[in-house]
Amino acid sequence: MTPTQPDVTVIIGAYEAMPYLVECLASVEAQTLDPARIEVVAVDDGSADGTGDYLEEFAARAPMAVTVIRQENSGGPSGPRNVGLGKAAGRYVFFLDADDRLGTEALERMVAMADRNGTDVVLGKVEGVNRNAPKSMWGKNRDRTDVFSSNIKFTLSAQKLFRRAFLERHGMRFDESLWTGEDALFTMEAYLRADGVSIVADHTCYYLVGRDDGKHVTKSGSYTLRFDSARALMGLLERMVPPGPKRDVLMVRPFLVTLLPQFGPVFLRQDEEIRRKKFELAQPLMEAYWNEGVAQRLKVHERLRLHLVAMGRPDLLVDVLEFMKAKTEPKPVLRKRGTQLYLAYPHYRSRRAGVPDRVYLAEPREAKAYPGWRETPAETFLRGATRKVRRKLSRVKRRLTRPRGTAAV
Repeated sequence: MTPTQPDVTVIIGAYEAMPYLVECLASVEAQTLDPARIEVVAVDDGSADGTGDYLEEFAARAPMAVTVIRQENSGGPSGPRNVGLGKAAGRYVFFLDADDRLGTEALERMVAMADRNGTDVVLGKVEGVNRNAPKSMWGKNRDRTDVFSSNIKFTLSAQKLFRRAFLERHGMRFDESLWTGEDALFTMEAYLRADGVSIVADHTCYYLVGRDDGKHVTKSGSYTLRFDSARALMGLLERMVPPGPKRDVLMVRPFLVTLLPQFGPVFLRQDEEIRRKKFELAQPLMEAYWNEGVAQRLKVHERLRLHLVAMGRPDLLVDVLEFMKAKTEPKPVLRKRGTQLYLAYPHYRSRRAGVPDRVYLAEPREAKAYPGWRETPAETFLRGATRKVRRKLSRVKRRLTRPRGTAAV
């Protein structure tokens, strides 16, 4: 690090961001990290609402170095982020959306976490404001983890701290051909390439703000863009992760988060032409990437809907969606002395429909909520064996760490 090199470059891509930009920039100005250690690169992507002018005003009075770039509209968030990344000088970069804001101490805590552990990516706890935010990965601080042994695959937005030398070494940039999901592609690649990922879970570092003017990027765009996003992410996983359980674990994410919503309640409100087109777009993805390893990691209603998409049966899918819309609970069917639980959604055991029984079979994590289900002896044995191994390892660890000459109590 040179004496003048900032610790972190905050990259802000802004388009029609007023008045949200005011609080966004105020949150940058309020950071506890020394302003001399922060630089801001803000890219106005052809706004006509005063966004560029406000960025210029902020640059003139801000206590940290601020560079403002004004350009013609690029059509999406990737272009401005790539421009900002090309101008960044910090050891780390953080991508801040212009309608969101940083939590107090966010940059200080994330930079300290990365420096302490030598990790390439740091996630700071996210809190939603008028919108939902990911929750499953914030259980505790984690100095070092990866995408396979944590739930970070369910937060693929770009609002993370990235080591800039790491991004440059791998030539990483946002895909400007994607109009949505470009951050998922970028972040998943970073997770897979990173020398460790850290999580700051005990402090809110980022406020994800829901705009009330309907302009938020995740709420706009054609359904075809979602299929483009799913296709790109699935292709990345195919290239970077060999076939097997690890790939299946990660493939759950695009199937569950990107593809499945296209075959949810919205499907019932769409006309026949859109329904047909959706099945056409999904078919090559199902043929290439849908398998039992992915399917068994989903709940029954999720697995069933995707299986019907793979079968090319929109008629059966509509029956399932109508059943779910009515908030009808599927009848639980216990078999093999209560060790197998099937959830009888529409067309269960229907010869005419031809859906295999296994599609309706609840995995243990879902089945345990139903009275009467019990684990198989093998599952019970394995769980007990795991506990025994852990106890033995704990005893060995205590012996190894006990000071010499002391007796066990």
